[in-house]
Amino acid sequence: MIIQPGIAKANMGVSREDVTFEDHPLNPNPDSRWNTYFKDNEVLLQIDKDVRRLCPDISFFQRATEYPCLLILDPQNEFETLRKRVEQTTLKSQTVARNRSGVTNMSSPHKNSAPSSLNEYEVLPNGCEAHWEVVERILFIYAKLNPGIAYVQGMNEIVGPLYYTFATDPNSEWKEHAEADTFFCFTNLMAEIRDNFIKSLDDSQCGITYKMEKVYSTLKDKDMELYLKLQEQNIKPQFFAFRWLTLLLSQEFLLPDVIRIWDSLFADDNRFDFLLLVCCAMLILIREQLLEGDFTINMRLLQDYPITDVCQILQKAKELQDSK
Repeated sequence: MIIQPGIAKANMGVSREDVTFEDHPLNPNPDSRWNTYFKDNEVLLQIDKDVRRLCPDISFFQRATEYPCLLILDPQNEFETLRKRVEQTTLKSQTVARNRSGVTNMSSPHKNSAPSSLNEYEVLPNGCEAHWEVVERILFIYAKLNPGIAYVQGMNEIVGPLYYTFATDPNSEWKEHAEADTFFCFTNLMAEIRDNFIKSLDDSQCGITYKMEKVYSTLKDKDMELYLKLQEQNIKPQFFAFRWLTLLLSQEFLLPDVIRIWDSLFADDNRFDFLLLVCCAMLILIREQLLEGDFTINMRLLQDYPITDVCQILQKAKELQDSK
């Protein structure tokens, strides 16, 4: 799925001349493998752009993995890595339009910004793969296997904590299979949350708009005064809850805290109902500041959440759950 069509056929015993005659890069046929290859490049460019800046507050994803894909890196196979494929393409990433419209900022303001160009990253020697390259391959294969949704900006923030957890396992026998285990878990998790990434479902009962409104209806039930204050200031849940819910709070906290939150989320049978309660708890824990603040101050609070003690947030969410 990730190597050039010509090389793939050449390695199956077909000469390059035959490959070119049958299918070539300029073949206009929509069924052409080369046509698919170039279309895939558009998705790959967006994935590459996003995974390179994954978790910029830690260096983990820039470091080399102990378990690279030897099949791809073996020089005898003549396979290009996805990183090389990105470097060689002349496509512009602006042609990709699969990010969610209406969202101006998918990353949290308090997170450090990543280097902006390819040249600012440390280049690993041949035969090495950075952890972000492994994540890139996971997302690209997922996009190929799920053409209905493919890749949408933000999926990188979902797969990052999963991969980090497996790839830092103290048991090296388990750590060796981090890529496969992450792909399995990411695919299963996306099966549950994929509707959040499909724009055509936004206004349906399984879409993200319904879930954002549910945060406010829960807040109305738990803290009417705070709910009315946010309504009075015309602070819509779309301004902050979109990112909270779609990315499972992965942009609001540092990675170790995100993993702690996810541990509670995934352990709950009704995990996404519990996520709504966690969001509601986050609002209630800063209620005094929100009640005193004006629109600008409150927007800043909600888009750059001030509380870092996630155990306090989870405890409050549990209280809300028990008070139903």
